[in-house]
Amino acid sequence: MSVDQQQAPTQLTENELRSLDAHWRAANYLSVGQIYLMANPLVTEPLRPEHVKPRLLGHWGTSPGLNLVYTHLNRVIKTRDLDALCVWGPGHGGPAVLANSWLEGSYSQTYPDVTRDAAGMARLFKQFSFPGGVPSHVAPETPGSIHEGGELGYSLSHAYGAALDNPGLLVACVIGDGEAETGPLAASWHSNKFLDPVHDGAVLPILHLNGYKIANPTVLSRLPESELDELLRGYGHDLIHVTGDDPAAVHGAMARAMDTAVDRIAAIQRAAREDGVTDRPRWPVIVLRTPKGWTGPAEVDGLPVEGTWRAHQVPLAAVRDNPEHLRQLEQWLRSYRPEELFDEQGAPRPDVLACIPHGARRLGATPYANGGLLLRELPLSPLEKYAVEVDKPGATLHEPTRVLGDMLQDVMAATADRRDFRLVGPDETASNRLQAVYAASGKAWQAETLPVDEHLDRHGRVMEILSEHTCQGWLEGYLLTGRHGLFSCYEAFVHIVDSMVNQHIKWLRTTRRLPWRAPIASLNYLLTSHVWRQDHNGFSHQDPGFVDHILNKSPEAVRVYLPPDANTLLSVADHILRSRDYVNVVVAGKQPCFDWLSMGEAKVHCARGAGIWEWAGTEDGSREPDVVLACAGDVPTQEVLAAAQLLRRHLPELAVRVVNVVDIARLLPAEEHPHGMTDFEYDGLFTPDKPVLFAYHGYPWLIHRLAYRRTGHRNLHVRGYKEIGTTTTPFDMVVSNDLDRYRLVMDVIDRVPGLAVRAAAVRQAMEDVRQRHHVWIREHGMDLPEVADWTWDG
Repeated sequence: MSVDQQQAPTQLTENELRSLDAHWRAANYLSVGQIYLMANPLVTEPLRPEHVKPRLLGHWGTSPGLNLVYTHLNRVIKTRDLDALCVWGPGHGGPAVLANSWLEGSYSQTYPDVTRDAAGMARLFKQFSFPGGVPSHVAPETPGSIHEGGELGYSLSHAYGAALDNPGLLVACVIGDGEAETGPLAASWHSNKFLDPVHDGAVLPILHLNGYKIANPTVLSRLPESELDELLRGYGHDLIHVTGDDPAAVHGAMARAMDTAVDRIAAIQRAAREDGVTDRPRWPVIVLRTPKGWTGPAEVDGLPVEGTWRAHQVPLAAVRDNPEHLRQLEQWLRSYRPEELFDEQGAPRPDVLACIPHGARRLGATPYANGGLLLRELPLSPLEKYAVEVDKPGATLHEPTRVLGDMLQDVMAATADRRDFRLVGPDETASNRLQAVYAASGKAWQAETLPVDEHLDRHGRVMEILSEHTCQGWLEGYLLTGRHGLFSCYEAFVHIVDSMVNQHIKWLRTTRRLPWRAPIASLNYLLTSHVWRQDHNGFSHQDPGFVDHILNKSPEAVRVYLPPDANTLLSVADHILRSRDYVNVVVAGKQPCFDWLSMGEAKVHCARGAGIWEWAGTEDGSREPDVVLACAGDVPTQEVLAAAQLLRRHLPELAVRVVNVVDIARLLPAEEHPHGMTDFEYDGLFTPDKPVLFAYHGYPWLIHRLAYRRTGHRNLHVRGYKEIGTTTTPFDMVVSNDLDRYRLVMDVIDRVPGLAVRAAAVRQAMEDVRQRHHVWIREHGMDLPEVADWTWDG
């Protein structure tokens, strides 16, 4: 039965109740076993210290509640034949999800050596949080997962991202009450205002309140129920409560809650898809209250454990050394009556398996949790369609991101029927000059609209919310379930998701080592409104450090590009949208920028990643250059070319080489990054012994860090952003940070042997212009005419 069909809640029969409870008890037993045991998995003999792991690492407290949810999701998926996915938010729920994956057979299918018998159970137990084994969190290694549980706050936005453009998919999302206290999770409740009941699937949030975090009560669990209800209703949800600690009663209530929720979802989707209802629906949410560490030890060493924060991790911590703890552990394991749950060979008995769906309907086997299996190539047109004409360098200007917007408009149009591309950003699509996409798709919006509103669209695939966390979570969930996208953001504020991108990079690095995980589309950032043209917003909007953050991460998974003009941005965009399993960061301007390269030249230059612009320098091939002017980024490129022009005019005998870097990882050694250069290549480009003046978009020390091993590093001098900013003119920003053309000419004179005396007058003239600039802008409020009206005349 598909999700758009309705079925009334049913009363569980005794057989159904017995089967559900058997499955739940089996999952609880397996969860405890993973935390504690390395031998004697079925407790067929009295428990001895050597059966217990020497280091007990894991978390019991949330596991019984997650096992309950998994058991009842199994039931509703099987009885209604649903396509479903679950995002497991509680960070420490690894034992539960692994246990259920093993019970349903998806774990053994993925890892054939972990068989569904006693030997496989022993492997399942020993490998958990054990050297050479698997993590204690729900992780990439876990079948059915799209969510790394190591950091809290992102489960609900991931769930909504998975549901977007998957109209037949039910995405359950278990939200722990600790996670519910985080800012990202709080913002992501608003995702229901963007979920289209016609074209998107459904998200069923399950707020699991077990009362405690590691050492403190949780806020939502201590609110009066009426206040919590008001909060969730205010978020736009209808509530379904399940509360208790008696297993039989909770099973019955949970089954009714699941049936009620799925029925309400089906009614909402039917009303939108068949009856044309356009009112924003009130989606169901289940509020599940069960004790923390439910069914575990009630008391340890005279202190209460079950239902308290003491159940969070390992309730019995000294099992190898404390005979009483060992006795309690054996009593705890036997309380689940494993002989009723597993046969003599250790295989789950039929009652345990009765609720489990078949094949790809199993939560651990759904292809939606291995999105690369569903991924299709994006339909991208030839770049020549969008290219700007460049008859000669620097003769025309374009806004690079506006040109890119035309390309993205076509991507949106070409995916209109298949709906597998989304553009996300925090209220900045038009600000970042990408508004051409609105001709192909408006902005997703399910809330109230007013006549003055523009481009709001109930079925839109442009997503804007003023929460970078939510944007990132949506896009990650979208990509992990087999689709494509782009995140456009102001450069300074993408730092808000520093921690989120850490987790995604770790996910990608891990999945590259899992042959069963198919590659997914890359997570692509377009960072614009960047540091050098935030002169109107000022210091608060000036921070180019996201690139530094990214380049600290796994080289196999990260790429950073700084295209200097419109055509190079097009070439880079085409490349990143075709790529797989990377985090790509593109920094590009939205302000008018000189066009330096034709489309053909841009393709070659971007493929090379770094290269000599012969037309910009004064090398004649008869001798080595006297100095290398290098640049990375659009504003630094313009300043370097202006400096090269000044040097040609004032010091025509000087042999100047101009090098532009698009792919910043090219500066790394080849053994450190797949895009890195060998020493031979690097020395050929930058020379081993000549002064190199490098104008860089961001913090200058990054370039030193990337190139510190190179032969010529002692000759490398980098200019970049020095954390000096304010509301000022565009050129004053570069002057304030010593990145301007006049400062670069002075640097050349200071560093090329013999010029300090011979070119002293030229240096003085450069300093005079800088001083004149300082006075001019304070009088006129605009840049010097020779700067504002500058053109390339090479």
